[in-house]
This record gives sequence, structure tokens and C-alpha cells, in this order.
Amino acid sequence: MKLTMKLFLLVLIVAITAVAGMFEYQRFMTTPLKLPTDTYHYTVKKGSNLKHVIQHISDEQLSDVPPIYLALYSRWKGNSNQIKTGEFKIPAGTTLPQFLEHLIEGKAIQRGFTIIEGTTSQQLIDSIAKNDLFEHTLATPTVESVMAALGKPDEHGEGRFHPETYYFPAGTTDIDFLRRAYKKMETELAKAWQNKAADLPYKTPYEALIMASIIEKETGIAEERPEIAGVFVRRLNIGMLLQTDPTVIYGMGDSYDGDIRRRDLRKDTPYNTYTRAGLPPTPIALPSQAAIEAALHPKAGKSLYFVATGSEGRHTFSNTLKEHNAAVQRYLRKIRSNN
Repeated sequence: MKLTMKLFLLVLIVAITAVAGMFEYQRFMTTPLKLPTDTYHYTVKKGSNLKHVIQHISDEQLSDVPPIYLALYSRWKGNSNQIKTGEFKIPAGTTLPQFLEHLIEGKAIQRGFTIIEGTTSQQLIDSIAKNDLFEHTLATPTVESVMAALGKPDEHGEGRFHPETYYFPAGTTDIDFLRRAYKKMETELAKAWQNKAADLPYKTPYEALIMASIIEKETGIAEERPEIAGVFVRRLNIGMLLQTDPTVIYGMGDSYDGDIRRRDLRKDTPYNTYTRAGLPPTPIALPSQAAIEAALHPKAGKSLYFVATGSEGRHTFSNTLKEHNAAVQRYLRKIRSNN
């Protein structure tokens, strides 16, 4: 009789436990998270794992169900190490199992950042350092420190990052982003170099990058880029000075106040193409893909000069110095009449 009673109690305990377990399982599967907003953004930081997620849910009291159940559930499913890094949009009514699926599917919110053509590498790095889209890891946000972090300490960093709009998840570091833009420039420049026109005066893709940066700074008019490239290529081929103001400005550094004076054109720097023949030693800005293509596919012709028209950022192109001087005088008269 005593054995029968013990067996009955054992069976009863097992049954109660099973019922309680089923109840808890159903509660775990169906109870929505207590989210502070209808659409909640949850971020899994780089290096985090499911243990960190569970701890955060507990600390923020986001669930009436013990979040430790999530560890047991994920172990049973065999996906505890599959959560992704990023920022996830969690809708109202999401349960703990559904929440885990969001993190595993990896459909993270993508953030966008545009690298603007014509800016310098330092301007790019400064803008990233001020932007809270990125995790900041650089102690000193300079071109030199970035190149060192990229494993390229011997390379000059100007012009090395490809301008375009990039999309990336939360938790992306400044260096991860810049490495991506650096590799993009390497790839696109190499592809463009393989398809370059014949008989160009560049020995390396880097020299083409230098030229592209000058073209980028000389004009914002798309159809003018190949024509400006043609002028500079012809000048290089005949040993004529490039005489381009943007290189002088770059060489002036912080002393540039928005105006170039005669003394600036006469002051010799490595970037003064009025005093030194050939290309400057490095790019002077971040060139667009269009500028790279123009540098490698210059427009054929005879023009050796160009000057602004004073209208819509366009230029007048001339074959001779006499034609060029006349175009300069027209430009000056237009400027004076507008003032």
C-alpha cells in the first residue's frame, strides 16, 4: 500500500511538472515582449552573444517571461551562436522566440553615409569622427593614423577612398568603414586602368588617380571632364606646365583664405604646377569614378588652355595662347559687370 501511494505521488508530481512545463512553454511562446515603443530598435553590438542579449532583456525588464528560457530554447534549437551584429527593428507583439529569429535572420537596419567627391581625405575623416553612425576607435582622427590602422603606413592617404553612398549596420567602426572605401577605390581604379586608352602619359594607376583628382577639382560639369583631361594629357605629353589652381590651393594648406594671389602662384611647393613640371606628388582630393574614367579616356583634340566662362561653372577651351587670352578677358569683363 505504501509503495502504491509513493508511486501515485511520483506520478502526480511528474504530471504536475509536465503540466506546469507545458504552461510555461506556452507562455514563453506566446507572451509579447514589453517594448517601450511600438517599433523598438534593438542593437546587438560587435562581440556580443546570446548571453549578453538575455542579460540586457533582464536588466531592461523587457519580458514577463524569465529570459533564461531563451537560452534553453536556443540550445534546443541549436542556434545559440547564430545571432548577428547590427540594429534590428522589433515590432510590437514580438515574442521571445520571434525576437531570437529577428537576431538570427540578420535583417539589420542599414545606415547610409555618402563620401562626397572632391573633398579631401582629412575632410572625410573629420566628418566620420563627428558622426554618431559609427563606433569611433581612432584616438587621433588623422589621415596618417587611418593609413596606419589600415596597415598602409607608407602610403599617402589623399585620394584613397572611393566616393559613393555606402550602407552598413549599426556597430560599424570608423576603420571598418574606411577600409571598405579604401578597398573600393583600389578595385575600381584597377578595373579602370585595365581598360585605359592607349598612349597615356601615366606610368602607374596612382598617377591616373592624381590626374583624376585634379579633374575633379577643376569642374563639376560631367561632360567637361574628358575635355579637361585632354588638355592636361596634351600638356604632359609636350612637357608643358599643367598650371592648375587647385593643386596650388592644396599646397597652400591652411593658409588658403579663399583667394589665390600672384605671390601664391610664384611660391614653390611640391603641389605648385606653375613652378614644377608634371603631376604633383599625390592626389589633391577624392576623385569620383567619372573623373577616373575621364583621366583614362581623355577627349581627343588640340586645346591646351581653358578658363571659366563665369556661367554655370563652365569653361571655354582654346587651342592657342592668343585665343585663351581673349577668353580670359571676356571672363574678366563678365566678372566686373556682375560686380
